[in-house]
Amino acid sequence: MPEGPEIRRAADRLEKAIAHQPTTAVFFAFEHLKPFEEKLAGRAVAAIETFGKAMVTRFDNEICVYSHNQLYGLWMVRSAHDYPPTKRQLRFAIHTGKKSALLYSASDIAVLYADEVPHHPFIRNLGPDVLKPTTTEATVLEQITSTRFRRKSLSSLLLDQRFLCGIGNYLRSEILFVARTHPTLRPMDCSEVQIEGLVKGAIAIPRQSYQHNGITNDLALAARLKAEGLARREYRHWVFGRETQPCYICGTPIIKAISGGRRYYYCPTCQPLSPHR
Repeated sequence: MPEGPEIRRAADRLEKAIAHQPTTAVFFAFEHLKPFEEKLAGRAVAAIETFGKAMVTRFDNEICVYSHNQLYGLWMVRSAHDYPPTKRQLRFAIHTGKKSALLYSASDIAVLYADEVPHHPFIRNLGPDVLKPTTTEATVLEQITSTRFRRKSLSSLLLDQRFLCGIGNYLRSEILFVARTHPTLRPMDCSEVQIEGLVKGAIAIPRQSYQHNGITNDLALAARLKAEGLARREYRHWVFGRETQPCYICGTPIIKAISGGRRYYYCPTCQPLSPHR
């Protein structure tokens, strides 16, 4: 599933391609949304907002389209009405004179008026968005030390969109690594140093991923490894997807584990089960 940085980058691409110009047509695959095709034809996309892993396309007539890619959704930007050869099903499309924005395979799509957006069932339950400037280290510290969240294991907590939104599988592993914190610890088990690392990492890692096309590893190290000929999957992350490979810090083989049916990765030396004091 795409995480917050990927959704925000997709929104950036869409805005660059189709925003602030009249649409020539809008398409919805779902019958109950068909009446909105006519209402949106000839209108312009005013902005594309992201809420963690969800996207809201705002048109200039106060109509908004909520979409969530879930596991298989994919946005494509193409020349106007140029459809790619694919077996995916087109769910939502915005056409302008020059470009088309095409959403394939996503099933979670809704049309809302602007004042309804904050009350959407997904959006209204979200915690602070790690990519938004209004989310600060103080915000994260308040969340992680609250009675609501401090007793939950970090491996689960970092995927809870009510805690912080926009974090998913790869960001979870990377945040825990830079904080030198074992995934099964709870915030209440952690030292002040680890809490500080978690707070900083929860902001810095997603924002670096957004700014550097998914790279969460040390940027200088990633650049050196790339220059040495390593594939992107080998230099992109500190630990995620690197099972049995040596830790970049200490050389210990990275471990893969499963929690709630989802994989995570950690270094048993850099992230010991007992908290650092």
